[in-house]
Amino acid sequence: MRMKKLRLTAALLMFVLCLCATSFAFADDAGGTDWYWLSSDEKYSNFFDPASVVATASVETARGRVPTEIEAYIKTGYSYGGAQETIAAYGIGEVIPDPAQLAFSVALLKVNPQNRMVQYMKEDLYDASGRVLWSHTDGREKEINSQSFDEQYYDAIVDHVFHQHELERRVAQDRWQDLWTSEVDGLTTTAIADTTTMRRKGDNLIYWEWDTVKNVAGDTLEIKFLKKAVNLPQGTERIVAARYWSGQTGWKDMEDDMGGAYRLIKSGMPQADGLTVLRLYAKDHAAWVDRYRIDA
Repeated sequence: MRMKKLRLTAALLMFVLCLCATSFAFADDAGGTDWYWLSSDEKYSNFFDPASVVATASVETARGRVPTEIEAYIKTGYSYGGAQETIAAYGIGEVIPDPAQLAFSVALLKVNPQNRMVQYMKEDLYDASGRVLWSHTDGREKEINSQSFDEQYYDAIVDHVFHQHELERRVAQDRWQDLWTSEVDGLTTTAIADTTTMRRKGDNLIYWEWDTVKNVAGDTLEIKFLKKAVNLPQGTERIVAARYWSGQTGWKDMEDDMGGAYRLIKSGMPQADGLTVLRLYAKDHAAWVDRYRIDA
């Protein structure tokens, strides 16, 4: 087992070194000149170009000018397995029939930190010689949360501008904040909040929440992945977006039975414990939840 881990580590290191060599060789064509390595696994290696990070829009606030749009170049290196996944995700098997052809991609991202949104302005996929295999400029947008492949890119880019240690919080042991636990009829439901996604807008604390239902044997029966807006002074909340998982259905979008309207968090409800936790967190970590804020 130890030898297997050593071989895997050595292979991964070789993958990163080869990609770095390719990066320097084709930096000018790929839109970056000084790639900074973020991480690697058996499928992907992630880089961004700190020199390319620029705030393209900002607003004046009582705390000074706050960036609302940031652009930067990122780079992704692919092993054979990562290339397979990427080609399938884009549906470009006819353009790149052999995953071994795809070596790396470079993309220009536009980031809106207030809404944790990332927009792909342009992306080029390259072979090992630096030849472009496929490009797109569809401008697709996505919100960054714990389930996003792009999360580390977002953190690195925003960190470069705001200097609030987004990358450290992403891997911190206390990233997930316990909110509440409920036990009913042998089923235990726990709710935890992703502190990396927390930001304050007006009286609302916006974040993503992970609710898990387990039976007495500890088996996970259901998961709800919820984006919430909680009005801290009023003690109300609404579900902005939601995903649901069970062993029978797999992951699927979930409709809010309140249609996105605010609901009162009543005393005695498990969610009331969560409200207390969120109020304390926002008070004790005001600099963090207000880091992107432009309305105060």
